[in-house]
Amino acid sequence: MSVLPLQALPIELLRQRSSTKWRSYGDDVIPMFVAETDYPLAPAITAALHRAVEIGDTGYTPPRPGIDLDFADFAERRWGWRPDPSRIRWTGDVMMGVVEVLRGVTSPGDRVIVTPPVYPPFYDTVEEAGAVVERIPLIDDGARWHLDLDSIEAALAGGARAVLLCNPHNPTGTVHSRESLAALARLAHRYGASVISDEIHAPLTHAPAVFTPFLDAGDEAAAVGYIVTSASKTYNLAGLKCAVIVTGAEETAAVVRALPWEVEWRAGLFGVIANRAAFSAESDRWLASLLLALDDNRRLLADLLAEHLPLARYRVPEAGFLAWVDVSAYCWGDNPAPFIRREAQVALHHGPLFGVEGIGHVRINVGCAPEVLREAIERIGRLVDSV
Repeated sequence: MSVLPLQALPIELLRQRSSTKWRSYGDDVIPMFVAETDYPLAPAITAALHRAVEIGDTGYTPPRPGIDLDFADFAERRWGWRPDPSRIRWTGDVMMGVVEVLRGVTSPGDRVIVTPPVYPPFYDTVEEAGAVVERIPLIDDGARWHLDLDSIEAALAGGARAVLLCNPHNPTGTVHSRESLAALARLAHRYGASVISDEIHAPLTHAPAVFTPFLDAGDEAAAVGYIVTSASKTYNLAGLKCAVIVTGAEETAAVVRALPWEVEWRAGLFGVIANRAAFSAESDRWLASLLLALDDNRRLLADLLAEHLPLARYRVPEAGFLAWVDVSAYCWGDNPAPFIRREAQVALHHGPLFGVEGIGHVRINVGCAPEVLREAIERIGRLVDSV
C-alpha cells in the first residue's frame, strides 16, 4: 500500500492547542517560530497515551522502562546500527542530557566547541555546565555547510575539552557526512576530548542525504562520543519529557552511570510511554508519511521565496522541518523577525539568537499545512512593496 503525505490538522483545531506555538501570539499571527509541528500524533502514540489515562497509569517512571530496547530496535531499522541497550540511559529531554554529560566530561572553566549558527540553548547549556563556549562556525562553501575541522583541531590542541555537535544541524538542516564525523572523532581521540552529539532531528533526514549516528562513525567515535536524542522533535512530543543518552564504549558508559540518580528520574512516565510508541515499528508508516509532507514543504518554500522574496537566500535543508533563510537583502535590520511579526503578522525565529552568523536571517518552521506556509510567505512578500 502506498504512503501519502501526512495532512496537517485544521488551523481552527490547532488554535485550540495550549502549547507555546499557539499561545505566544494572537490569532492574527501565523506562528512559525518554535519547533512544534501541526500534524496529528502517530496513532500508536495516541493509543498508548489513551490507555495510560484510561487505567490511571500516571505514577513514577519505573527503574527499567524499556526504552533502551525500543531505541536500539529503531536505530537498527532506520540506520542499520544497533547500539548496545545496556549503554542506553534516559532523562527528561535532550538539553538536560547534554548538560549532565558536559558536567561529567568537563571541569569548570573548560572550553567547549560549538559550531554556529546553532540551536540557541547550546550556548546556555555549556554555561550551565560551568564551561566556556568556544565558537567555531560552520564553513559555507556556497553549496552546503561543513565542519571547520582545521579550526576545531587548533582549538582542541589549545585545550578545548569537548565538542557539542548538532547532527543533523539546526538551523541549517545539514546532515554531516560519515567522513567528516570520523575525522572529528579522530581529532577528539587524539587530543583526549569528548564529543556530545545532539541527534534529535536524525529521523527526519530526507533522501538522498544519509544520516550517520556519531557513534557509528568509527572506533574513535565510539570511544569519545555520547549521543543524546529523543522522539520528541519528529513526533511532536516536547511536552512529554523523555530523552535517551547513548554511549559506545565502557569508559563513556561509566561516565553516564556515574551521573546523579535523579538524571533518570527526570524522564516522565508519559514521555517514556510516548517515546516507546514512537520508536516502535507501528509508527514507521506514520513517519514515512510525515517525511513526504515535509519534503513537499521544504521544496514548496523554495518556490514561494523565488516568487515572493526573490532576494532571499535559502538552501533546501537535508533534514528536519526548519528552514534557514537569509533576508538581509531587504534591509529589515540585523534581526528581521520582530519587524516581520509586527508588519506581516508572521512569527519566525530570531536569526541572531543562533550566533552572529544569524544576522539578517530568520528560521522558518515548515511543519505545517502547505496553505499555511503559502499564506505566511505571501504576507511577508507584501512587505517588499510596502517598505
